[in-house]
Amino acid sequence: MIERLLQPRLQELATRYPVLTLTGPRQSGKTTLSRMAFPELPYVSLENPTQRELAHSDPIAFLGRHRAGAIIDEVQRVPELFSYLQGMVDEDPRRGRFLLTGSQNLALVGAVTQSLAGRTTLTELLPLSLQEIRRFPDPPAELEDLVWRGGYPRIYERKLPAQEWLADYTATYVERDVRQVLRVGDLLLFQTFLRLCAGRTGQILNLSSLANDCGISQPTARSWLSALEASYIVFRLPAFFANLGKRLIKAPKLYFYDTGLAASLLNIEQPRQLESHPLRGALFETWVAAEIAKANLHRGRRPRLSFYRDRRGLEIDLVVERGADLLLVEVKSAQTPSEQALASFERFADVLAGKEGLRIADRVVVYAGNETQRRSQGTILSWRDLDTYDWEGNGSRAARTTPSAR
Repeated sequence: MIERLLQPRLQELATRYPVLTLTGPRQSGKTTLSRMAFPELPYVSLENPTQRELAHSDPIAFLGRHRAGAIIDEVQRVPELFSYLQGMVDEDPRRGRFLLTGSQNLALVGAVTQSLAGRTTLTELLPLSLQEIRRFPDPPAELEDLVWRGGYPRIYERKLPAQEWLADYTATYVERDVRQVLRVGDLLLFQTFLRLCAGRTGQILNLSSLANDCGISQPTARSWLSALEASYIVFRLPAFFANLGKRLIKAPKLYFYDTGLAASLLNIEQPRQLESHPLRGALFETWVAAEIAKANLHRGRRPRLSFYRDRRGLEIDLVVERGADLLLVEVKSAQTPSEQALASFERFADVLAGKEGLRIADRVVVYAGNETQRRSQGTILSWRDLDTYDWEGNGSRAARTTPSAR
């Protein structure tokens, strides 16, 4: 087992709060992380029918077994526990007493907000980041293999065939989580919707077009998309807006958290297919966006990501806000850096001119080549060095200025 980047942050938070809440997609490693970070706490899973029945029928007796504290897994399965937990931690507010985990964000966050406000903090664990994948023996050496496999820990821990495992994951997710959250009657239709979303990753979201292509109503498409977000399958990236004008495209962009899952849904059976696949650029951009999100979330920080596009054709793939500083990011799937990739940054700087309180801290072109370069106009960042860049703005890491040694 590897140590996850979030572990030190979780242990730090345990010195401040009586309850920690950890959420994220199924199979992202929440249970393993919890037990590694707090080996002294007993573990109980509400996926276990016996434990779940006791928690449902007699929550006082269930919690009475764990007065000294516990890791309670899939806690959203018994939401009534939160009210009883509130009383317990108010009577005994010892810090680091309970760690709650769950894989349905809306249900969990709603219950936490209502019952445990001020008593807990919420952290999120996504699939493995590039930095974490490199902690395993024999990590992928090529970009296509990395994007194709994705970051679910089980694939690396047990050296499982990615395509097979991800297909099983999709079937399990659809059968379990979708039935619980949405009570969808036609699971095949939902699977079609999920595949259509994969085909739109890294693109502006047109909900009407998505609904029409799937043969469902727009309200249904909106509801299904919310369910995918709640279970950490996809996320929507908002448009950057800082009073820059009225000619902006304001619809969000759609991304998958895991490119391996997206590739599986697109029936990409081998990494080499990505070399010429029409969605190669979109999947690479998806991977970069998810990596930046993980760089923040896995250190307990809330990422502030957006994109910019106006009706005059100016586009910035990713805008990373670090306080008053902006990182402008362009993502190019070519293996050769291009000076033209830096041109849109200058146009955006002209648009931003005169806007108080905002400053462009760096211009970054992430590309599929192997050499990182620092130029006067910005940083040309190899995909191999993505995990070395200081996306969080805390000064702990810096972009390399020499070719990657990996």
